[in-house]
Order: sequence, then C-alpha cells, then structure tokens
Amino acid sequence: MEVIAGWIHKAFPIDDASRIGEARRHAAQAVAEMAWNEVDAGRVALVVTELGTNLLRHANKGRLLIAARPQMHELEIVSIDEGPGIENLALSMQDGHSSGNTPGTGLGAVRRLADEFDIHSAVPEGTVCVARVREARGRGAGETPGAQRLQIGALCLPAPYESVSGDAWAATVSDQDDAFWVLLADGLGHGPEAAKAGQAAAEVFAETPQRDLRDTLQQIHQRLQTTRGAAVCVLSLDTESGRIAWSGAGNVVGRVLSGTFDKSIVTQHGTAGMQIRKPETATLELPPHALVVLHSDGIEMRWQAERIRPLLQKDPTLVAAVLLRDHTRHRDDATVVVLRRKEWQ
Repeated sequence: MEVIAGWIHKAFPIDDASRIGEARRHAAQAVAEMAWNEVDAGRVALVVTELGTNLLRHANKGRLLIAARPQMHELEIVSIDEGPGIENLALSMQDGHSSGNTPGTGLGAVRRLADEFDIHSAVPEGTVCVARVREARGRGAGETPGAQRLQIGALCLPAPYESVSGDAWAATVSDQDDAFWVLLADGLGHGPEAAKAGQAAAEVFAETPQRDLRDTLQQIHQRLQTTRGAAVCVLSLDTESGRIAWSGAGNVVGRVLSGTFDKSIVTQHGTAGMQIRKPETATLELPPHALVVLHSDGIEMRWQAERIRPLLQKDPTLVAAVLLRDHTRHRDDATVVVLRRKEWQ
C-alpha cells in the first residue's frame, strides 16, 4: 500500500516581469530542497521563464502554479490564463516558434525540456498547460504510484493572502494497483486552524488504508473533534470493475462526467468533528472514458460540463486548471482532484 501525500501549489500572478523572477526563485528553492543536480534545476528555470514570459507578453490574467512532488522526484508547473487563447496551437508548438526574446523557443522548448507536457487552448476563453520536470533519479520511476492504471490531477490553492491551505487531499494505492482510495477534506474557514483540521483528516486516512469507507469517515470524525471540523469525502475506485463508492459529510462534492454522462457526487449534511449522521455509502458504475472530479466549496458547484468534455483525453490536471480558472470563488481555499482510468486513453 502506497500513500500519495497531496501536494499544494503556490500561485504567481504574472502581471509584471519581476513576478517571473519570483516564480523562478521559488522553483529553484523547491528543487534545491529536493537536492536536484544543476542540469535538471536549469531545465526547471527555463520552463518557468518561458511559460511566464508567454503569459506576460500574450495573456490576460496569467498565473503560474508551482508544486513540488518529492515522491515522484518532480516539479509541476501549471500555466493558466483567461484569454485570448491560441488560434493555431499546432503552429505555436512547432520547434523553433518563439513568442519573442525568450531564452528558449516558445512552447516547443517547454515540451522538449519537460518530462511530461500537455496543453489545451480555446478562443477566447484562454489557455491552460502543465509541464512536469523530473530529476534524473526519478526518471523511469517517477510516476504517481499506480499510474499505469489511474491518472490523478490535482490543484490545491490556499485562500487569498493565506500561506497555508485549509483543504487537504491524499490518495492510497493497493499493492496490486487495481484499487485506489482518495480523500478530500475542507477545514472550516481558512488559515492555520482550518489547515490543522484538514491535515488531521489526511493523517487518519493514511493510517487506515483499505478500510470500509464508513469506518474511515467515522475515524476522521472522532479525530477531528479536537479541531474546528471539516467537510470530508472519501472515495474508492476499482479500476478492474470500474465501480466507485464514496462516503462523506459536508460540502465536498463532485461529478462523474463523460461525453454522454453527467452525475453528481453528493455527500450527506454535517461536519466531521462536530456532528454527522451515521455514515452511508453510495456507489456508481463508471461509464467508458469518464472523469471523476472532486472539489472543495472554493469551487462553484454548478460548473459547465461542456467546458470539460473537450479535455476528457487530456492530462487530468488541465481539467482541474479549467475548473479553477472558470469557477473559483476567490475567497476560500480551492482544491480540485480529477481521476481517470489510464487504460481508457
């Protein structure tokens, strides 16, 4: 059983050239803490600079989101903007095509430098892309545990002006890589006390792998009674049967979405650590090519499925990025976790 500790992103609005340098220094510090070599650290610096410069020159309300993923020996850089979009994405990706006066050669350079890269653009909504740079020691073994069967994309951002997130998420993978369990917890409010509640829920989840979902929720409820409490959802996914099950309390919600299917994941009323009813479990058979999306209430519940359907075969992080861009409430912690069975690609 492997535990995937949920990563948290730091956001850098790219509204001035100095913010690119700030993002690059943050990335450099992150890879230094993971003891990366100079060559791979240099690739990170180029990716951050190229993506940031593209945002500054061509995009509206551009942001870079950066997260270290030590378990996978990699750094994830997500670029998000609100327009105008790229009319000829194929041309922009050609090797040698540049946005002008940048140290690389545009998005083609980013794709070359990164170990994983994906992009989606729509006119006039904007562009989202994800680049993951992996350190030499992690190549060949740097994927998320269970990645041969399931892809996980996740974005977690603290509330404005907060340095910690009251949201927490985590996942566990069975030794056979055919069953996955995911937790998303939203500590009440935001800031350090909310973060204590969210992290306490994640700790219980990590301590109780492969347990009945109702038992896990009850254990979380008991542990959180010394905190301010949290909304919680625990979900299991069996990649062999294509069945998901979930149990939860509070306003952590989600959707199961495919080209022809759209069903909400709804939890019961209550707050773990304060008051919940006897935990119940719901189940659902996944249709082919479906995404499973969980999010905290920092994301609006009524998001537009049509914006997501063109991304069904893309990196799940791009789905999270579009939801974050288009449906963030901008006053609370915001987390989106997206799951997809990889063999459906």
